[in-house]
Amino acid sequence: MEERLQKLLSACGVGSRRAMEEWIVAGRVTVNGQVARLGDKADLDRDQVAVDGVPLRPEKDRIYLMLNKPRGYVTTLSDEQGRKTVAQLVSDCGRRVWPVGRLDLESEGLLIMTDDGELTQRLIHPSHEVEKEYLVWVVGDVNKGLPILSGPMELDGEAIVPAQVKRGRASGGVTQLSVTIHQGKNRQVRRMCAKAGLTVMRLKRIREGKLQLDRILRPGQWRLLTREELTLLREEND
Repeated sequence: MEERLQKLLSACGVGSRRAMEEWIVAGRVTVNGQVARLGDKADLDRDQVAVDGVPLRPEKDRIYLMLNKPRGYVTTLSDEQGRKTVAQLVSDCGRRVWPVGRLDLESEGLLIMTDDGELTQRLIHPSHEVEKEYLVWVVGDVNKGLPILSGPMELDGEAIVPAQVKRGRASGGVTQLSVTIHQGKNRQVRRMCAKAGLTVMRLKRIREGKLQLDRILRPGQWRLLTREELTLLREEND
């Protein structure tokens, strides 16, 4: 059914009608590739509506995946260097989905993928500081490095929220740590460990906010998020 854009966007959970009016005036909304204007109408069964270039779907039609990303895959939809991508791992989900945040090529673990642009922006926006927990296997002087790793630190000239660090088992010179961070800077945990004089041998994300990686998922496998898990994700933004 054709509806005014601000009402349609609000019904899809993007934001309030007043906010959507401001976005339309700002030129952030398009209908069938054309910049929309206040007063325009659209029908999602017929028209392609996009916000900041991200196609809009009714909330009931959106899809949310949990992927256990393996090492050796880049967190992009395509790669100019021909490397394997996470998009290839979820190609059978029936939708074009994108990753929420990133895990670098050699990192593994929990990766959320979706076609919900609004939730994506809310989860990755720095103001929300959604907690992310990693298991990190390191070599080096751990006794010396831990106070540095959990203390005040700067990256890219900016002070970051101190990490929560717990020491785990050690074997063969390799120590397992649990590292929880609140920001999501590029290769943040690896760079923090380097500043602490520790070399990362393996890095695995096991939690984002209250959402835990499903231990049943083998590397490269994915599944749909449950209703309860989706609620946990959304609670991070309330």
